[in-house]
Amino acid sequence: MNIYCTKPISIAAQKILHYICHTQIISTENTMNGIKRLILDVLKLHNPTIIEMADAIGRLPGVDGVNVSLYEVDQQTENVKVTVEGEGLEFDQIKEVIEHFGAAIHSIDEVASGKRLVEEIETLQDRT
Repeated sequence: MNIYCTKPISIAAQKILHYICHTQIISTENTMNGIKRLILDVLKLHNPTIIEMADAIGRLPGVDGVNVSLYEVDQQTENVKVTVEGEGLEFDQIKEVIEHFGAAIHSIDEVASGKRLVEEIETLQDRT
């Protein structure tokens, strides 16, 4: 698999992408069919940046879009929310990329699966 970049990326991101391409992370085995959205709470170091992490996740097969939102910054780390959408997302592949950026998934906050995305609606219980 060849990955082409239209913009320069850091050496750390280049090494991660090289690892992904040469260790069979991108494969069709153990596919969890039907996952369309994952929202993850992730703790990461300041470098590599969220731009590089989002770009690497966005290059995985089945990924249509990635949002990485910074919501807390400490002296050495950042807490980010990672939202990934696509067809037949592979959690293990996404987790592998995140871990190779020196980050850890704190929690899986949302998973959407099936033929279409179902958006949450506010119910009476949510109002109290």
